[in-house]
Amino acid sequence: MSKEYNVAILGATGAVGRRMIDQLAKSTIPVKSVKLLASSRSAGTHLKFRDQDLVVEETTPDSFDGVDLVLSSAGGSVSKKFLPEAVKRGAVCVDNTSAFRMDEDVPLVVPEVNPEALKNHHGIIANPNCSTIQMVMALEPVRRKFGLKQIIVSTYQAASGAGQAAIDELKKESQAYLDGKNMQEDAHILPTKGDKKHYPLAFNLLPQIDVLEDSGYSHEEWKMIHETKKIMLNDMNSKDIKVTATCVRVPVPIAHGESVYFTVEDESATAQDIMDVIADFPGDVLQDDIKNQIYPQPINAEGSRDTFVGRIRPDYENPGAFNMWVVSDNLLKGAAWNTVENAEYLVKMGLI
Repeated sequence: MSKEYNVAILGATGAVGRRMIDQLAKSTIPVKSVKLLASSRSAGTHLKFRDQDLVVEETTPDSFDGVDLVLSSAGGSVSKKFLPEAVKRGAVCVDNTSAFRMDEDVPLVVPEVNPEALKNHHGIIANPNCSTIQMVMALEPVRRKFGLKQIIVSTYQAASGAGQAAIDELKKESQAYLDGKNMQEDAHILPTKGDKKHYPLAFNLLPQIDVLEDSGYSHEEWKMIHETKKIMLNDMNSKDIKVTATCVRVPVPIAHGESVYFTVEDESATAQDIMDVIADFPGDVLQDDIKNQIYPQPINAEGSRDTFVGRIRPDYENPGAFNMWVVSDNLLKGAAWNTVENAEYLVKMGLI
């Protein structure tokens, strides 16, 4: 008889947490019990897991007694506070925050890309940033077949990357605009809640995601650069692949888009070759039929676990260079599903 697991979901009432509940219910993980955890503010909320009605509990260190697996998306400070406590009590944790991503002792894992990194866990596995996940999903089959020299990415990131409150704010601002009112009055979160100024996202573009650093890059851009190297090369500071990013928030509720320019080592590779390896890669869906105007769009990606790739074409000015367009649901493959999928791999590989 296969082992069954006691699972806790930390941050259960958030946009990602609710999707973790759903993805866990649809997963192959043999679940014995589920415990839903959140802040005292959300304690008492009723949520469904399969046919069970569960009450959300306030998180304390003792909440993890008897728990085998923790799926976490409650914010970095909460993860830092509680996940070490869960590990002390024998749990393995998959964390969807930035709290442990750059820790050398914590694997940063996209299961289709670097599952072997899971073997090196010491109780905590980090989920990469949502924008990084979909980019490496699109580029990993290319890297394996043709090598990668350089990546230049510009992101078009949905409001949901800043949580449900940002989606709600976008809707309010949109209605205000249509009513001829001042949108600024509804701008309280974006570009980032912790910064000094806030701007409307509706009918606007914000070239800042997360805080701006002294280097001139936003922290989101920094994360994409260094997470990509850690996932693909197991070294966040590697020079073997050059990576740079510009991250932009766009007035789309769910699903990020990315324009990715990349250079391969094998200059004999053609656009069709690139399409073929992407089409064969698990979790990738090729949508590239320009004659029929078929290409990835956020409204079609929402609700899917897959990463959609299209508009693949060569840079005719530079041999070995290509452009592509990548779209994925940032709350599923970019967060909840990648977290649960990591847990599935832990079970399959006997690492929990």
